[in-house]
Amino acid sequence: MITSYERRKFRVRNAIAQNNKSSRPRIVVSRSNKNIYTQLIDVEGKVLQAYSTLNFKENEKMNGVEKAKLVGKEFAQLCLKSGITKVVFDKGAYAYNGRVQTIAEACREAGLQF
Repeated sequence: MITSYERRKFRVRNAIAQNNKSSRPRIVVSRSNKNIYTQLIDVEGKVLQAYSTLNFKENEKMNGVEKAKLVGKEFAQLCLKSGITKVVFDKGAYAYNGRVQTIAEACREAGLQF
């Protein structure tokens, strides 16, 4: 039995795959109650870059939105160092608000285009 969460995730990812005519890599966002994770995945499904709140420990007293802003900024800098500027944002089954929206805005501010 497939859950509604998985159904929505597959629907969003399939729409991204069909509309991604220029073969841009996609930023995939995953979140848990404590951490937030981002990955840069190419068209074949290979992970090019990854960054999460697990990469830093000194700022554990921050709230979720502040952590997401820091993760988005650092992740965008990793992508720009590797020469990737144009990407597609994949929010998965998550609503585009809160931590997911903050990551997208931080990546845009740092220089990624999507």
